[in-house]
Amino acid sequence: MYTDNQKKILLDLASQSIKLGCQGLKAEDINPDTPEESFLQEIRACFVSLHKGHDLRGCIGSLEAYRPLQDDVISNAQSAAFKDWRFAPVTEQELNVLTLEVSVLSPVKPMQVSNEADLLQQLQPPVDGLIIDDGLGHRATFLPQVWEQLPKAEQFLKHLKRKAGLAENEWPESMQCSRYHCEAFQQIPS
Repeated sequence: MYTDNQKKILLDLASQSIKLGCQGLKAEDINPDTPEESFLQEIRACFVSLHKGHDLRGCIGSLEAYRPLQDDVISNAQSAAFKDWRFAPVTEQELNVLTLEVSVLSPVKPMQVSNEADLLQQLQPPVDGLIIDDGLGHRATFLPQVWEQLPKAEQFLKHLKRKAGLAENEWPESMQCSRYHCEAFQQIPS
């Protein structure tokens, strides 16, 4: 979907956002010097993930598209670097060792599932990203890339339920499931 040049523009945007964040500039104050490209103004949702070696170092994103892709990348890059509650904020010294990944999401599509077994039948590893929501405050998502670590649908769902704060054997009657796909690309440190 995206050309190599477009991927580079998005990765550079994420990288610059984090570098400027290390210098104290907030996402809403960044005025990027990007080419006049229409794809940057498309209303799209994305996630930005940071890895240090093989370890996750931050991951924040939007599930629903509500702003231009350029703005979503800038904001989510800073949030992944400085606001992911699981990690200490990224430091300037780490910038040269972080792998950046931008995942641009397709629109989210609700799934019609009657129970957990039905959901497991419908899941398409390694293509589907999944959102589960019990309507009572337990909500979580896994990007399609998580299938690399959890290749079996049962494992994938078990860990996602744990992430949402649900018991592994729990399936609330109010459970809603949605799927999406994404195009992901990385900038590996040199």
